[in-house]
Amino acid sequence: MEIKEIQDLIKFVAKSGVSEVSIEQENFKITIKTGKEQTVINTTLPPAGAVLPQAQPVPEVQRPAPEKAEKAPEAAQQQNLITVKSPMIGTFYRSSSPDTPAFVNAGDEIKPGQVVCIIEAMKLFNEIESEISGRIVKILAEDASPVEYDQPLFLVEPI
Repeated sequence: MEIKEIQDLIKFVAKSGVSEVSIEQENFKITIKTGKEQTVINTTLPPAGAVLPQAQPVPEVQRPAPEKAEKAPEAAQQQNLITVKSPMIGTFYRSSSPDTPAFVNAGDEIKPGQVVCIIEAMKLFNEIESEISGRIVKILAEDASPVEYDQPLFLVEPI
């Protein structure tokens, strides 16, 4: 890996919002960590000289924003609830696979560092951890649905 590629990778990691990326090749291994919240990323690279397929453009679909999501932050302020928001754009998942239980449900108590959901972004599954202690009052995002940056995901009653 060339120094220019490493510099580009560092810039990409800083802009993407992930906190750690590890890449391992035959005689080369690199780990890049940032001071942001912890994210788990597994990366495998094709052998040197392999040709990567070109990404196909994906048509953008405009969906009306649900009214519940817009009213949720207002309700949270009135009841002194904390809104946990998405740190990135991606697909929201409540569990690590369809046959496993959800990380959290309404009524569950959470602690800092506890995984509350996964957001998939560009084929990378990022575990989102709680930064607060509290009780989940409401889950605002639907499982396997797209989420935007800063979109409310959970309402939490601090304890």
